[in-house]
Amino acid sequence: MRGRLGLLRALALLPALAFLLVVLAPPLNHDVSAVLNFSERWLAGEGLYRDLIDVNPPLIFVLTLIPAAIAAWTPLDGPQSLLLCMLLLCAFVWRLTVRLRAGREEGPIEAAALSAVVPLLMLMAGYDFAQREHLMAVVAIPYAMLAARRIQGPPASRRLAVAVTVLAALGFALKPHFLAVPALVEGFVLLRRGPRRALVDPMPWLMAAIWLAYLACIPLLFPDYFGYVVPLVWQFYVDLGVFSPFDVLISPVLGPALLLMLGAAAIAFRPREGAVLPTVLVIAAAGAFASAWVQHKGWSYHAIPIAILSSAALAAGISRWFDGVVTPVRRPGVAPLIAAAMAACIGVYAARGEAPWREFWFNWDRAGKLTDLLRREAYGERLLVLSPDIYPVYPALNYARAQSTLRTMNLWLLQGTNRTCPENGERYRQTWEMSRAEFFVYRTVAEDFARAPPAAVLVADNPGIPWCGREFNFIDYFSRHPLFAETWQRYRLGGTIEGYKIYVRED
Repeated sequence: MRGRLGLLRALALLPALAFLLVVLAPPLNHDVSAVLNFSERWLAGEGLYRDLIDVNPPLIFVLTLIPAAIAAWTPLDGPQSLLLCMLLLCAFVWRLTVRLRAGREEGPIEAAALSAVVPLLMLMAGYDFAQREHLMAVVAIPYAMLAARRIQGPPASRRLAVAVTVLAALGFALKPHFLAVPALVEGFVLLRRGPRRALVDPMPWLMAAIWLAYLACIPLLFPDYFGYVVPLVWQFYVDLGVFSPFDVLISPVLGPALLLMLGAAAIAFRPREGAVLPTVLVIAAAGAFASAWVQHKGWSYHAIPIAILSSAALAAGISRWFDGVVTPVRRPGVAPLIAAAMAACIGVYAARGEAPWREFWFNWDRAGKLTDLLRREAYGERLLVLSPDIYPVYPALNYARAQSTLRTMNLWLLQGTNRTCPENGERYRQTWEMSRAEFFVYRTVAEDFARAPPAAVLVADNPGIPWCGREFNFIDYFSRHPLFAETWQRYRLGGTIEGYKIYVRED
C-alpha cells in the first residue's frame, strides 16, 4: 500500500517535472531576454534611461542585475544565470507556501492536491517563464495564502509574514497595473476582518511603505524616466498593437483565461466552511484579469497570472469539496490519485499555448536559425540591430553572447513616429519635418554607428511601418545621414535567413 501511495504521489509531480524540462530548454522568452540584455549593458557602464531607453519602470532592470552579474563573473552565460535565479526564487516561494500551510486545516485530498499543484503553478508559464507577469503570479501565491491566514487563522509568524509581504510588494511593484491584485485582496481582507482588525495589521502598511519608497527613488535615481521616457511611452508606445477593450476579451489569449477564472469563481464562492483560500485566490485572479484588460494588448504573458491563480483556486476548492464527500476510509488511496488528476488537467491546459511546442521547434524556427547566424558572424560582438522585432532578435542575441548597440530594444520609437505617411509626399521626412523623437532616433543611430562601428549590422526585411508608396527601408533611411552613409561603406553582406540580413564589418 505504501509503495502504491508513493508511486501516485510521484505521478502527481510528473507535470511539474515536465514543465521544469520545458523552461530549462531554449528559447528563453524574448522580453525576458531583452531585459537581460539591457541589464548586462547597464552593468557594463551604459546609463539606464539615458543610453538605454525602454518603457519598463526600473525595478525589473534592478532585479535582473543579479543574473547579469552572475553571467559577468562566472562561466554561466546570461540565460543560464537568469534561469538559475528564477528557479531559486520558485524554490524559495515553494518553501514559503509549505510553511504557510503548516498548522492550517487541510483534508488529505486538499493537502495532496496543493503539494502536487503548487510546484506546477510556478512552472506552467512555459515559454513565458520569468516574464514580469509570471514573477508577479509566483509571489502572489504565498501572498494569497497569507491573506487567507490573516482572515481565518492561525496567524503566521512575524518573520514568515514579513518575508511573504516584502516579496509580494516587490512583485506587485513591477508594473503599476499589478496593484489591482493587492487592492482587491486587501479589500476582501478588510471586509472579512472588519476595519478594526484589518487596519492595525502591519503587513499592508509594510507593502505600501515599500511602494512609496520605490516611487520616491525613481525621480532621484532615474530622473530621465519620468522626465523623458514616460512622455515617449504615452505618445508613441501605448497604442502600438492594441485590441479594443471588447476585442481583447474574446481574443484567443485572454478569452480562455477569463473562462477559467469564471469557472474557478463558481467553485470558490460556493458556501463551504473554511473555504477562504480558494476565494482569496479567485479575487487575486480577478485583479490579474483587470491588470491584463487595461493593457488591452492580448499578449500571451498577460494571461499567465490569471491562469496560475485561477488554477490554484480550482485545485484548492475542488479538493476541499472532495474531502467533504469522500469517505475517510477511502481517502488515503484516493487523495494522491485525485491530486495526480488535477495536476494532469492543469498541465494539459497550460500546454494549449506555446510551450512545449516552441521548445520542440526552436532549432528549426527563425529564432534558432538567427542564433546560428549570429554565432557564426558576430559571436560575443557588438552589433547594430535595425528591426521592429523583439522576437526573434532576442533571445538570439543572448545565445550568441552579442550586445546590441541600439539605445532602444528595437525600433519601436521609429515605428511610433511613422504610423502615418509623410505630408511631403516622399517616403521619408526631411530632418526639419521630423518630430523630436524621430530626429533623436535618426541622429543617435547614425552618430553611435560612426563613433564606434559594431562588428555587424542586423537588418529586418519587414520594417513594421506602413507602406507609403514604397517599403520603408532602414538602410536607405539612415544613409541620408552622412555619418551613417560613410560608415556603412565598410560593411558587406555576411548572411541571410528568412526575414533578416546580417552585414559584417570589413576591417
